Amino acid sequence: MLELTMASVSAADTGATAGMVMAEAPSEPGALLRVGRDGAACRLVTPDDWLFVSRVHLEFRCEADLGWTVTWCRGSQPDPSSEVRIVSDGAVRALPYGETWRLGRGGSGEVIIQDRTAPRSVNVGFYHEV
Repeated sequence: MLELTMASVSAADTGATAGMVMAEAPSEPGALLRVGRDGAACRLVTPDDWLFVSRVHLEFRCEADLGWTVTWCRGSQPDPSSEVRIVSDGAVRALPYGETWRLGRGGSGEVIIQDRTAPRSVNVGFYHEV
């Protein structure tokens, strides 16, 4: 099972956790959890006016071997207005636009979508229960 928790954080409410939402999916091949502005396509939905987040920004997918990946989905613009970083196993790494990264089996961490123009971010914590 993959468990996600999401908090949308702006400079005004840094440290607040009242806006946290959660989602989970079983580790079955093809299972999906999406993060973005489109409530019809995403299980975790960011504020509608946060345009630095695409309609479908992140896609967590369970692969055939029951491991999980996260992809920064390409949006309608050729250059994104955000940056995505992954914090896992004590390291911070950038996730390039349109790329996929494999989550550690039984691991945990955080994927951060950072607005390039304002002090706000979407922080998605993940925990892969094996």
